[in-house]
Amino acid sequence: MDLIHNSVFRILDGDDAGLYRVVLHEVQFGFLVIVRLDAVTPLNQTRRGRRKLAETKRKRKKAPAPLVGQLIWKNSSEIKKLDDANHLLKIEIETENFKRSEADAELYKLRDSVMQGFLNFDNLRERILVDKGLGGLVKEAASTAGKSPALVYKLFSHLCRFGFTESSLYPRRDRCGGKGVLRPCDAGIRKKAGAKTTKQRIARAYGQDLPPEQPGMSTEWRHLIMTADKQIPAPKPDMPQRIKLILASGFVKKYRQDGNKLIPVDPAMGEYPNNRQIRRVLTNDIEKLQRLLDRTTKGHFERNMRGLTGKNWEGVSGPGHTWAIDSTIGDIYLRSSVNRAWVIGRPIVYVIVDVWSTAIVGFYVCLTGPSWDTAKVSLFCSAAPPALIGELWGYQPMLSLSPAPTMCAALLCDRGEYLSKAASITGAQLIPCLSYTPPYRPDLKGLVEVLHRIAKDQQYLFVPGAIDQRRQEFELRRFDPDESVLTVREYTQYLYTIFTEYNLTADRSHRVDAHMVAAGVFPSPAGLWRWGHEMGIGVRREIPLSELIKNLLPSDEGRVTRSGVMFAGKQYGSDVVDEMQWTAHARNFGGWNIDANYFPGSVSKIWVPNPTANGLLDLNISDYSTASPELTFDEVADAFAVGKSKNAEVQHINTLHALQSIRRVQEIVDNAKTLTAEAIDRYTGAKPTMTESRKIETSLAMPTSAQPKNSSTTTAPLDQANANEMHMEMMHSILAAANSAENSGG
Repeated sequence: MDLIHNSVFRILDGDDAGLYRVVLHEVQFGFLVIVRLDAVTPLNQTRRGRRKLAETKRKRKKAPAPLVGQLIWKNSSEIKKLDDANHLLKIEIETENFKRSEADAELYKLRDSVMQGFLNFDNLRERILVDKGLGGLVKEAASTAGKSPALVYKLFSHLCRFGFTESSLYPRRDRCGGKGVLRPCDAGIRKKAGAKTTKQRIARAYGQDLPPEQPGMSTEWRHLIMTADKQIPAPKPDMPQRIKLILASGFVKKYRQDGNKLIPVDPAMGEYPNNRQIRRVLTNDIEKLQRLLDRTTKGHFERNMRGLTGKNWEGVSGPGHTWAIDSTIGDIYLRSSVNRAWVIGRPIVYVIVDVWSTAIVGFYVCLTGPSWDTAKVSLFCSAAPPALIGELWGYQPMLSLSPAPTMCAALLCDRGEYLSKAASITGAQLIPCLSYTPPYRPDLKGLVEVLHRIAKDQQYLFVPGAIDQRRQEFELRRFDPDESVLTVREYTQYLYTIFTEYNLTADRSHRVDAHMVAAGVFPSPAGLWRWGHEMGIGVRREIPLSELIKNLLPSDEGRVTRSGVMFAGKQYGSDVVDEMQWTAHARNFGGWNIDANYFPGSVSKIWVPNPTANGLLDLNISDYSTASPELTFDEVADAFAVGKSKNAEVQHINTLHALQSIRRVQEIVDNAKTLTAEAIDRYTGAKPTMTESRKIETSLAMPTSAQPKNSSTTTAPLDQANANEMHMEMMHSILAAANSAENSGG
């Protein structure tokens, strides 16, 4: 057995059986210097000294460990014989871990300076061999440090017992019984410690020793306090109310009979602990974490205070495998695209995050929800081609995630969405695995919550109309909806900008290991996404766009008419519709209904089944429609509802105009009747025929310059053709004169 300096071994048999530590092993001289660590108890040892005092009930202080360190010289041959006989066992002693206080640092430095001669092995070996013991080394250490030899022997005992290292010299005041050791003031064992009361000090000045009016904390009181506190359900009330409940249930021991009722009798002073004593017991005897659990509910602790048990990407194979979706109310007020003077309130924002790479793969802004219908549209925004989504929302897409996301294999959603029937249908068609977190546990899907907070924090200082509802100060949470300026389309473009910046720049250094650093992975969500797909651990599922549209976008019924394909009162068309002559069929043989899918965020497109081939037809809104492409279907519905709400007012105005028109017509007719009657009464000659009257009327309406120079002004009436030609020339000259007058500013 190889026995070196500071090693420990046990002799199993013989007179020298015991535990030893090697101080010095001189192989060339053939001897060992060892010290015994366990105490030797001689047989039949009689007790010496004075007679033992009478037995008392007071608990005595624990005796310190005896000093060790007497050098024992052994021949190497003896130790080898024990080893050959298997009577020698090498021991490994693990050092005890303890908390080192700053108050003991100075004492440790002093001990270390005193024992430097013993910690230097070359110096220790030389002095033991020269002096044949420790006397010279102890005397030198005591004189150098100015301390007593007794202290040096005590510290050398620590080195032998705990090992020849500097840590063995550290004070162990944590074992002295000073802190954390109960000192119950039970009857006949210990009196109450601490400062005396004013009444006791005055009585002592007059030679009288009064007992304390309030006894110290006894073992019985401590058990009663803990038992009564366990009966209080969590979350525990505040300490004053908690103390009252403990006193009422644990320290009211007397009752009096009053008919059929038991009336509690208040305890006398000194029969119950005071508030400070109860508070100290509850503070010291209950662990800090348990005190925290007592002050809150289990669910709140699990959500906000529990220790971290793992990572959210645990069990996820790679990017694109698992997505988490969540919705929130945007902390911003928006305006209508139909009329910017209208404030339409706060939007609903859906965000979908890839769990493995933490990249935002898609989002959706709407005015209705949350529901599985809007969640499906969010999935469409994540899995559809980025160019199509950019066209619908009106922004230029920037490919931050390469390759572009496709439909995930597992979706983590909310419980209400998961339990809907529509979710199970969608999952059966597109998503193999749907899962949800337990009720009231948003912490298990905290990644999406954090991204919602990031978006709200970024917009608060820069976007007009944004609010900060998480402010503790009420004054800083005030907002004015009239300050809003963004529409739904513009807010979507803003979110696309900040989410793209997040994907490209968010720090993910903690996710990049040494191999990824060597591969040059950029520490961002987009960098992790790209590296995962390059390494072959990414998940990509090829699903036709028509399947995404039919399964994820809402559908309704449209109609093919002579004007085009009508949907929601808007006209749509395409080159294929014109080539197939749908409008001609509808005009000659009648229109027909057709199923249509639409994107709620834009009225610019709808999709209808293609009757001549597979897939869907992409129809664009007509230029002659009553809505522009930048409007959403919700805003169009708002405008329609506003128009409907004004029907009564419009009808009232039309009625007033009709009544005024009837009155004016009646006035004209009455006036004409009066003038006609007066003319008939005055006229006495012969009446011309209708033809003659018309010619006379026409000739009177012509200007003098328009009459022919060679014509007679007395008789021959003009024929009908010449009269019409002259009338047209007259109107042309009048209109030309009017136009020239307007052009000249007259």
